[in-house]
Amino acid sequence: MSHKRVAILLSGGGSNMVALVDSMTGDHPARPCLVLSNDAQAGGLAKAAERGIPTASVDHRPFKGDRAAFEAELLKPLIDAEPDIVCLAGFMRVLTADFVSRFQGRMLNIHPSLLPKYKGLHTHARAIEAGDAEHGCTVHEVTAALDDGPILGQARVPVLTSDTPDTLAARVLTQEHKLYPSVLQRFAAGNKAPVLLP
Repeated sequence: MSHKRVAILLSGGGSNMVALVDSMTGDHPARPCLVLSNDAQAGGLAKAAERGIPTASVDHRPFKGDRAAFEAELLKPLIDAEPDIVCLAGFMRVLTADFVSRFQGRMLNIHPSLLPKYKGLHTHARAIEAGDAEHGCTVHEVTAALDDGPILGQARVPVLTSDTPDTLAARVLTQEHKLYPSVLQRFAAGNKAPVLLP
């Protein structure tokens, strides 16, 4: 069986990347082929290298808002890696429609809210402020619209009266590390039915 090749884009410590990579063993239909970051100092790059995964970084700062030029550089290592699937795992740059369309139908993202609620940033504080009884995370296909696209999985956590954005974020992250690998495994096998974790 030939495995699907998975490239993972991140900007930070890479905890979701680690969860994804560590799941891609045994009879899993996919294997990691690249971990790519917009920050050469991102902790996730070191974690990927420790696991023997090729890494690359393209600093977005020299491009000063020229997203097309930044993405042209970002594409070089990505195209060289020949991924079948691209996973965004805490990648903090907004991608243009041109970039996204190149990987349409095979690019996944995880977002820390129960989409369509709370697109964008500060999702945990927004859920608490709204008085929501539950919150969680969503894996979805990436489309040109921010935090939009077909939902491939969701996991839910209760919001406690004692919660701060940080305590809520920590509980959601635990679920992210379960949800994203299970969605990827199903997606890599050609199944887009949503994964719903309690």
